[in-house]
Amino acid sequence: MHDDTGRDAPAPVPAEMMAEALVAGTPGYRRLTWAMLFAGFSTFSTLYAVQPLLPLLAAHYRISAEASSLAVSLATGPLALGILVAGAVSDRLGRRSLMVAAMMIAAALTLVAAIVPGWHALLALRFLAGLALAGVPAVAMAYVAEEVDARSIGAAMGLYIAGSGMGGMGGRLVASMVAALADWRWALAAVGVSGLVMAEAFRRLAPPSRRFVASEADWLALPRGAAALFRDPGLRLLYAEGFLLMGIFVTIYNYAGFHLLGPPYGLSQAMVGAVFLLYILGSISSSLFGKLAGKVGRRRIFWMPVALTMTGAALTAARPLWPVVLGIAVVTIGFFGAHSIASAWVGRRGGVARGQAAAWYLFFYYMGSSVLGSAGGIAWTRAGWPGVVAFCLMLGALALAGGILLFRVRPLAETEQARPTGPVTPG
Repeated sequence: MHDDTGRDAPAPVPAEMMAEALVAGTPGYRRLTWAMLFAGFSTFSTLYAVQPLLPLLAAHYRISAEASSLAVSLATGPLALGILVAGAVSDRLGRRSLMVAAMMIAAALTLVAAIVPGWHALLALRFLAGLALAGVPAVAMAYVAEEVDARSIGAAMGLYIAGSGMGGMGGRLVASMVAALADWRWALAAVGVSGLVMAEAFRRLAPPSRRFVASEADWLALPRGAAALFRDPGLRLLYAEGFLLMGIFVTIYNYAGFHLLGPPYGLSQAMVGAVFLLYILGSISSSLFGKLAGKVGRRRIFWMPVALTMTGAALTAARPLWPVVLGIAVVTIGFFGAHSIASAWVGRRGGVARGQAAAWYLFFYYMGSSVLGSAGGIAWTRAGWPGVVAFCLMLGALALAGGILLFRVRPLAETEQARPTGPVTPG
């Protein structure tokens, strides 16, 4: 049998031998929800904390903006690849143990990155940290789904998602503030220490896996399942949307620091770091657009947050500071709104293969960060901020065209939804 990721499902366990699932209100459930909050925070603070430090890295190592962006891209790229296989690895080794190891290793590598002398050594450590971190987002849902009663899963995953958003914002803020007071090495060290603390908190709080049953992962299931998924034109378009929209978002945030630190603004490192407080707007917009999509329909409104993202990018081309900051805010609102719709849409079209469909969406999503985030640096080097805006508008136009094509894609009946080859069990 296969689960909804296309991998071999664990062998059936007699009901009398299966541990009781955690239920909301119990001590074990409270420990797990707090653990998932720390897991989300640790993962995404470690992953993106270097983003506001890119101008400092460029100045220290005397490299270009696009070269400095490799500190982000060489973490998100391996993360994208790792997500495709980490789930299968956890089928053999267990969910909780893999998540603990992933967070501990990534935090330790970040600490080492704070003291290594060379640029290439720092990049190598960022590459390994990104690869290690794949063990958290790829496994978190499976761990919660196995250990928690079905009626109580929502709140546990909600805290993980909240922690992810807080980590993305908090890691950038902490790095910016510490760098403003000391330098970028102390900033990385602070992120590494906080990552270790949160990884240890997760290890102490997360209940042992009582309902996990090891299985022999079918390593060929991934390409077999991908063939079925990629035959669906709707999923192909949604994967392209994730790639393009994440490219816009990361490009804006990668090079906004260079733009705002330089003339005519001359903002301090701390003030540039404060821009990341705009992430709060993304949390709000993802919820609002998600609810709106449920009422009106995804295909009818998907173009709206995409158009908002383009509008925000265009606003940042203005010279006064306030429309630049407003534009970054609008980009954040539009991006998170579109991402919330697209990710839910992928799950719907994936049907019983939703786990594998989501893994491929995350692959393209993080590859957009890695590939397009660095490509945006070429636009910055050659044409400054107007070049960045033009690059993002080009990506936005492609995403908007994809949204129009999605409107025309025929909805799938339940029996037509993509599924991995072979028999499946409902997810």
